[in-house]
Amino acid sequence: MAHIIVIGAGIGGMPAAYELRNKLGKDHDITVINAVDYFQFVPSNPWLAVGWRVQDDITFPIAPYLEKKGIGFIAKRVEKIVAEENRLLLDGGESVNYDYLVITTGPRLAFEEVPGAGPQGGYTQSICTTEHAAATWEHYRRLLDAPGPIVIGAMPGASCFGPAYEFALIMDNDLRKRKLRNKFPITFVTSEPYIGHLGLGGVGDSKGMLESEFRNHDIKWVTNARTTRVEEGKLHTTELDAHGNELKQHEIPFKFAMMLPAFKGVDAVAGVEGLCNPRGFVLIDAHQRSKKYRNIFAAGVCVAIPPVEVTPVPTGAPKTGYMIETMVTAIVENIAADLAGLPAEAKATWNAICLADMGDTGAAFVALPQIPPRNVNWFKKGKWVHLAKVAFEKYFIRKMKTGTSEHIFEKYVLKALGIERLER
Repeated sequence: MAHIIVIGAGIGGMPAAYELRNKLGKDHDITVINAVDYFQFVPSNPWLAVGWRVQDDITFPIAPYLEKKGIGFIAKRVEKIVAEENRLLLDGGESVNYDYLVITTGPRLAFEEVPGAGPQGGYTQSICTTEHAAATWEHYRRLLDAPGPIVIGAMPGASCFGPAYEFALIMDNDLRKRKLRNKFPITFVTSEPYIGHLGLGGVGDSKGMLESEFRNHDIKWVTNARTTRVEEGKLHTTELDAHGNELKQHEIPFKFAMMLPAFKGVDAVAGVEGLCNPRGFVLIDAHQRSKKYRNIFAAGVCVAIPPVEVTPVPTGAPKTGYMIETMVTAIVENIAADLAGLPAEAKATWNAICLADMGDTGAAFVALPQIPPRNVNWFKKGKWVHLAKVAFEKYFIRKMKTGTSEHIFEKYVLKALGIERLER
């Protein structure tokens, strides 16, 4: 009997645990370890940050649902991975042994890379966690009584740009509903070389469509922005040209700022010698397996994926939900093969698919594969995307409570986009 530990209980970790249980039956032990005792549906954080959701809408306790499937759960932070001994050291001194380790931790938020950034000790807000988004809502509520300029965007090295676009347009929509939009100038400041780059080199006409959306909603922008520091009420950024030369210095005033940070690997993962690249992301082979430790697998944001192209200000490549789902399935298939004495053969896809909300409308993009040139490359807008994302939130949370092992993104998102199936 093998003991398989999954670190992280997000949109990768929870499905991984369920899929492992379904694939392996009850012949092996499965344990999920997570720093907090609740699941959070991170894609809904932009709504939470403007008061369109409360935390209870998008979170639920993990233990009762895993236990129904015979999956163990430990709500503690992993302090250290002792890979040579197949052992984890947890907060409080507890030690847990494993035969296989699946890392789905997500990232560490590297606010420290820009002085003055971040909600703890800094001057910018975040929507990267439900706690951050709830705190952002409190700041936003106070802002409504004291109008002033708003800055939204992404720091140098950021890789997940979609939520920044969502939040800018959702906030714009919320202010218009309150008939207050005229009191709040909004500037979008991003490390992307152009609006709609998204860390993907653009998808379809994402540049033209998102620029048009920003113009129609009176949102100004600064691209190729190398933000260097944040002071109370002022963001300092250097705008570069296409060759990386300094074009203009900006000191952008704000009463409210939400800037997505660059990501790094979480400390416990980054601290394992030979496991990660210099930024702490797990180096994997074609089968989601560590290149050094053959019983360690990884999926999601914690995986090392190179940028799709060199940009004047560093940008990273996003890992979307569908891609993460295929990573998880490949891991499950390869662990099952290893237990049966067979070679690993399953591989994940590098296809990027996303539903992004814009308040009362939305945008969907498909990039197959993620790195251009692509076989499929389109970006479409419509109210149907907004409705599809709202429905998907409910669908995903319900599936996490019922303990499904089906491919949620493939079943729901592809259907919403009118795509029958994608090659893995």
